[in-house]
Amino acid sequence: MKPALVSSAAPREEPDIRPLPPGWRSYISPEGLWYYVNSCSKETTWRRPSLSAEAPQRALARHTSSPYANGSHSGTKTSPPPEAADVALRKPSINKQPPGSVSPAKRQIKEVKETKITINCVTFPLPGEGPEQQLLKPNEWSYCDYFWTDKKDPQGTTSVAGFEVLLQKQLKGKQMQKEMSEFIHERIKIEEEYAKNLSKLSLSPLAAQEEGTLGEAWTQLKKSLHDEAEVHLKFSNKLHTEVEKPLLTFRCDNFKKDLKKYDHHIADLRKQLASRYASVEKSRKALADRQKDLEVKTQQLEIKLSNKTEEDIKKARRKSTQAGDDLMRCVDLYNQTQCKWFEEMVTTSMELEKLEGDRIEWIQQHLRQYTTLRHETDMFNQSMVEPVDQLLQNVDPAKDRELWVKENNTGDVRPVDMDI
Repeated sequence: MKPALVSSAAPREEPDIRPLPPGWRSYISPEGLWYYVNSCSKETTWRRPSLSAEAPQRALARHTSSPYANGSHSGTKTSPPPEAADVALRKPSINKQPPGSVSPAKRQIKEVKETKITINCVTFPLPGEGPEQQLLKPNEWSYCDYFWTDKKDPQGTTSVAGFEVLLQKQLKGKQMQKEMSEFIHERIKIEEEYAKNLSKLSLSPLAAQEEGTLGEAWTQLKKSLHDEAEVHLKFSNKLHTEVEKPLLTFRCDNFKKDLKKYDHHIADLRKQLASRYASVEKSRKALADRQKDLEVKTQQLEIKLSNKTEEDIKKARRKSTQAGDDLMRCVDLYNQTQCKWFEEMVTTSMELEKLEGDRIEWIQQHLRQYTTLRHETDMFNQSMVEPVDQLLQNVDPAKDRELWVKENNTGDVRPVDMDI
């Protein structure tokens, strides 16, 4: 339960009316004893601090807090801002500050809201409040640093959890991989059709009767088409086995099942967190109701002193203390659940990050294999074209004329004039 500020209806007056040192405030316990709380160091003491004292001489308890309760979900452990920490809900016997009779609950809850905000049951620090958080993996743009809050969909009607965005990235990557495989398949079909047409063209009888050195070059050119068809056919076969098939079969087994397992695990933790948050809000309301009841009874004491009124105040104090303990327990359970969710988010998001990195490297490797095969095909084609180039360079019209004349001449005796 939250400690109470001094009220005019306090059962026992503070013996010393001198001002307290900066940061110190006075409260009363359910037994009517005065104690003092330092809002900066979170220390409590039964002995009134003086202006010259640096610290209380007999401390009751010291406030401790989980980094996740302070919104430090990025992994950096930080202490809460002095005024943001809730000094309520601490009992002296178990390192928790003693409860009081009348609590400034509304004021202190408002202070918490000024430094923290809860979005979809997850608590974050407000911008500019508290210590600056450090990234878990600076300068790496890691998944584990940038997907903590939810994201609104393009229509703005619903929100998508940050982890869901990471899962959608995995599914999109799988779809892109499939489409790349389909693209390579279309390329293979073009190569196969091209090889078929080249082979058919190489058998064409067109210009088969060309003779001489030009005829030899022509024959070699047609033969090169047949050889080129074989090269492209081999290229298409290698594309299938070394590029298309690996892209198509990469992570086919249990990939979506594993993603669903990740999704269900994180979703279950979020449901647990939502349940814990609901319990906190319920307990917070119950504490506010108990404190209000205590304040009403304290005001009644101002009007009329009676044993019954004092007994009612003691009873109200006990109930308020119990409500404070319940709220503290719910807050601790909430922080533990948020801590667990945080840890699992970091671990799982880094696993997804590795999966995406492996996918990109795998695709890069096999697309580079595509370019290697393409270069090899070009080299083979070039090697087959070179003999054609050489024969074309050796084409000699005079030589062809000589060969043709020798084979087809009809006589070298020229006609002469007729005599009378």
